[in-house]
Order: sequence, then structure tokens, then C-alpha cells
Amino acid sequence: MTSYIGSATSRVDGRAKVTGAAKYAADFNQDGLTFGAVVTSTISKGRIKRIDTSEALAVAGVVAVLTHDHRPRMAGTDEAWRDEVAPEDGSPFRPLYDDKVLFDGQPIALVLAEEWEIARLAAALVRVEYEKETHATDLHAALGRAYAVEKPEKPRGDATKAYATAAVRHQAEYFIPTEHHNPMELFASTAQWDGGGKLTVCDKTQGVQNVHGYLCSIFAKKADDIRVLSPYMGGGFGAGLRPQYQVVLAVLGALALERSVRLVLTRQQMYGLGYRPATIERLALGAKADGTLDAITHEAIAVTSQFEEFSRNDTAWAALLYKSDTARFEHKLVRLDVPTSSDMRAPGAATGVYALESAMDELAVALNLDPVELRLRTYSDRDQNTDLPYSSKALRECYREGAAAFGWSKRDPKPRSMRDGSELVGWGMASGVWEALQVPVAARIALSANGHAEVSCAASDIGTGTYTIVAQMAADRLGLPIENVSVKLGDSSLPQAPVEGGSWMAASATHAVAATAGEIRTELLALARRAKESPFAGAKLEDVELAGGQIVSKSDTSRAVSIAEVMRQAGLDRLVKEKLNTFEEDHTHAHNTHSAVFAEVKVDEQLGVIRVTRVVSAVAAGRILNTKTAASQVMGSVVGGIGMALHEETAFDHRFGRIMNANVAEYHMPVNADIHDIKVIFVDERDDTINPLGIKGVGEIGIVGVAAAVANAVYHATGTRVRDLPITLDKLRR
Repeated sequence: MTSYIGSATSRVDGRAKVTGAAKYAADFNQDGLTFGAVVTSTISKGRIKRIDTSEALAVAGVVAVLTHDHRPRMAGTDEAWRDEVAPEDGSPFRPLYDDKVLFDGQPIALVLAEEWEIARLAAALVRVEYEKETHATDLHAALGRAYAVEKPEKPRGDATKAYATAAVRHQAEYFIPTEHHNPMELFASTAQWDGGGKLTVCDKTQGVQNVHGYLCSIFAKKADDIRVLSPYMGGGFGAGLRPQYQVVLAVLGALALERSVRLVLTRQQMYGLGYRPATIERLALGAKADGTLDAITHEAIAVTSQFEEFSRNDTAWAALLYKSDTARFEHKLVRLDVPTSSDMRAPGAATGVYALESAMDELAVALNLDPVELRLRTYSDRDQNTDLPYSSKALRECYREGAAAFGWSKRDPKPRSMRDGSELVGWGMASGVWEALQVPVAARIALSANGHAEVSCAASDIGTGTYTIVAQMAADRLGLPIENVSVKLGDSSLPQAPVEGGSWMAASATHAVAATAGEIRTELLALARRAKESPFAGAKLEDVELAGGQIVSKSDTSRAVSIAEVMRQAGLDRLVKEKLNTFEEDHTHAHNTHSAVFAEVKVDEQLGVIRVTRVVSAVAAGRILNTKTAASQVMGSVVGGIGMALHEETAFDHRFGRIMNANVAEYHMPVNADIHDIKVIFVDERDDTINPLGIKGVGEIGIVGVAAAVANAVYHATGTRVRDLPITLDKLRR
């Protein structure tokens, strides 16, 4: 029998995607479909004095224009608008709710027409008069309004005093600009009206049940009045964790017209959604001459909106990586007239660890120590925030295997000492750390007598390969060829699953499938015991397994009976089981994934052009379910980290509070020509504590530390330390 878990299995949904059979949110059609186009504000703060829709309504084919004073009823309380991942503090944004303008690009009207082109034309004809108010969109200009948010990490000792008396000190400020997700698929929703008042909403989201509850709450609907589908998603990276405004407007339009409505945002309108917040990171590291850390202080100041308080852990990662008797962490927010910031791949860690690992590299230079050696001397075997040991931590092995694969021992530590023709060569490295999370998930398995299994779960596949690992686990635990397993995901009517994010779905969904397959095995054995002349009359559950379409004795493989025969004798065509899997809370260990990232850059000495020519990422993430899709996840994360380091920046004109590069031509991202050799190493890491299968997620860990490794390599190549991202040639020439 083939074992699929741990193998390099190709995506089971790959054929559907490359042939166009996979349906995304804007691919669902229905007779009488109406098309929407959003009108957005052109000011950053104020009130709408008047909206003139007469020109738009005069266009042939326009059905309606909805505004805050011309729309169906929506809920009026903050609680009704709060989805399952919304910040606890604040008032969630409500599109077309009233006349207040909270940020530039805010949706203020929805045009509905018989054709998409007509809707777009009419949207340009809606005239709006505003009462402007003074806005603020510049983090640096508003630092005087920064306030601290409460975080669970407590200070250890007097870090300020310890830093002041340390033999070697490094203190610096690092900056990460606002960055936008820019997934390939635009945010879209198709609200299908069934004629009887019920809606099927096809939405781009990372959590169908989250969107389902959100819509039912906003529009005071019963659970069976709305069904949400999202079978495929063309990239989210955290942007789809919360319901985005287009799904509300699509449903609003469908309710107003009692017709089906499709709404697809433009690329420019995508910049009116969540984003990785601009963040100032202030680090101070004090050490003894041998590299032992005496003090760590890390302060982060990040952007949030005026109406919600969004923050993530930027500052406490040092306590998971490096041992220090004293430490102080502080996270502050600045409220600006912008949309609420949001999760973007490895939120908090991608930004905070960039600053931490850059500072560690600068400390290594000051100590005249190899950067890897400094990290080994300061290595922490316990989470110092909680004083708990790790369920597993193979970071030392990541350093060793990553350095060997990269050839780190050949590095000349002196800046500007390595060359390749006219290019300066730099080698840099950094550590990575992320949380190993797991959440309750339910799965249903329907096993047919013909040897086919259908596995269903409400979980989304956001491109990470959930379809595939669910199929792998079902095939292994049911003893079937993977071709005999079909998987249904992304439907709010299916068994319970939360939003997919935080790298928790792989461990969570596969354990749900394994638990449900266990129920199937239990039932099949009970049926087999009752069968005539059964070879399993007295068998216990632990004595048998499912393999090759049979129930088989573990001790004597000749004792076997086909599943089809067991079900035939029991008079069953299908055997259906559903189980919610939960995880025992472990208060005795810290659960994390780790990595070591090594990067090579080549810098044209005359032009200052930077190329990342090699990256080695050594990852310790427990048991790897699928080496092919997991490596793909890490490679994609590395590309995102290169984007952070060298390309990505949302540029504002603060005079107007407006984003000036809200497109993929001027918002720079890495393209094929920017990406060269990426090697992913999965370090062997057994974890018998975190969960029964020893699984940790890999979606986030791959990006953490990449920007720092690249930045450190740029310093090594040029001797110039750039602390504000992205690193561009003008900053090298300062």
C-alpha cells in the first residue's frame, strides 16, 4: 500500500486549475445577472453633502444606484458587524452606511447595471459634493499621538539599566512601509438570488463560515437563508481573513433588486482594503564582549485606522530566539485616516523579526563575531515570555544544515571583500520564528461500497494545498488510492472550520480527517464482527487497519475482508461519519516553528542595482505532510520576503491622503526576472507533544527573516546599512 503522508504528492486540484474548470468567485453565472461597480470617495476625511446620481441613472442599462440614503436596511450596532477575526476594540467599517468619509477610496455608492461596462461608465458619472475635514495619513508626522496597547509579554529585569552598562551596545530604528497584498485574483462576490428570497453567495474569502455569520448578522437573516461558497481562491495572504466590503455590497444589491448581482473590485479599489501597516521598530541590544546578551528592548509603532484598533505581536519574538536576563517590549499604535490595517503573511513576525535580525547582524559586526556564531551563543532553549520549554526546537540544526548547503564557511566577513566581476557579492543570514497553531475543525467522510470516499469540510483552500493534504490523509487512513478520494471544501453548509490563516489549517484539518476516518474504521470493524464466518469476530480496534480497500489484521495480513463485502452484508451503500476534532490545551510547552535563512546578493557597483541570486531556507516545522506543496509554500514566502526587502512600498501623497501607486505597474513586486535559485531544506524535527501527528504549519515561517537576510547581505556587499525598507539604489547612494 502507498503511504501518501510525507510524500511529494502533486496537487489533486491541479488539473481543474490549469484547465479552467476551477470556479472562482467571479466565475459563477446565473440568468438575469446584474453587474456592480463601486464609486469611491476622493477625499480622506469629511462628510458627503450630496450625491447626484441622475446622470448615472440616465444611462441605458443602469438598473439602480445605491447610496447611504437609498439602500436596503443593514444592522446598526458594532457587534452585528464584528466578524470572528475582527479587532476586539473599535467600530467595524460599514459600507454605504452613512455620510461619513473615513478614508480615501472608501465605497460611497454602488451602480447596478445589465452589463459590467455599463456599470463602470455610470459609476464615473456619479457626482459627489463633500465637506472636507483635516486628515492625517503620515505615521512619522503623527508620532506624538502614539499610544501603547496592552500586550501579555511582561518586562524582565531592568533592561534600560542593563543596556546602559553593557560592554557592547547597538541601538537603531528600522522602518517598514505600508505594503499591500496584491493577490492575483481581485476581490469579488456573486450573490445568486434564487427567486424565493434565499441567496447563494460566491465570495473570495479565507473563511466561508465567517462570511456566512457576518452576512446573516448584518442583514438579519436566518442561517439557511444564505449559503457562502469559495471553492477556490487566487491568493489571499491574509487579505481575505475578514469579509471585505464587496460581499456586503453584492448582497445589498441582490436584496434591493431581488436579482443576482456580481461585483468585482478594480485593482485600484483593492488598495482601499487591509494592508500590512507601516511600522517603526526601535531596537536596543546590549551584550558582553563574548556575545552574551545583557539586555533587549524592542518598541514598535504601527498604523491603525481611526475606527478600529488592529495590532499584532512585533516585539516579543526575541524572547523566543535569544536568551537575555533583562528585556522590555512595547507596542504602540497611531490612528490615521486610513482603512484598518490587517494580517499579511506572518503578521507581526515579518516586520518585527526583520528589525530584530537586522539588529542582531549589526551587533555581530560590533562584536566582530560571525552572525551564526552570535545566534548560537545567545540561543534560548525556553520561551522566556512564559518560561516554558519548546515542544520541539531544531533551530540549531537549521543553522547547521542551512549554512552547509549555502557554503557559509567560505564567507569573508569584511564588507566589500567579495566580488563577481563588476558586482559586489554579499552573504547575509537571519533566523525565523512563528507560532505553531491548531484549531478545532470538523470533517465528514462518506464511504461508498464501491471503494470511493468523499471528504467534506468548510475549510478554504487559499492556494496552500488543503485539498491535497486532506486527500492524502483520507487515503492513508482509509487505505484507499488517492484517486478514490474526492474532497469538498469552501462551503458554509459543510462541517465546521474557521478562517484559514496563521498556518493552522494543515494540522487542524488533517487531524479532523484522521479522527473521522477512525470513526469509519470503528464502524467497519463492528460490522465485520457481525458478518457470517467473520475473521474478526473477536478482534479489537487496535488489531486492525484499513489497507488496499480491505479491513486487515495487523498481525496476520491473510486475515482480511473487503470493505465492499462488509458493507454489502450489512446492507449499506454508504457509510457516513462526521467528527469535530479538538486539541488538548498544553500549558507546559511553547509551540513554534523555526528557520534559518541564508541569502546571497550581487550589487552592481556603478549602478547600485541589487539582485538576490541565491537563498537557502532551512525550516524546522515538525512532520511535513507533503514535501512538494510545503516546499512550494516556503518558496512563495521567500519571494514575498524578497519583495519586502527590495521592492514593495505603498506610496502616499499625504497632502491628499491618497495612495499614488495603487496598481501593479507602480507598486513594485518581484517578477520572474528578480527570482533566482531558492533551496528549501526541511530539517528533521520530531514533535510528539504538539499533536498526535507531530504537524506544524509552514505557510508563514518561510517569509520570516527573509527581508533581514537580504538586508544583511546588502550591508556585507556594500558596507552601507539601509534600515528603512525597501532597499533601493538611491538609499545605497546616500
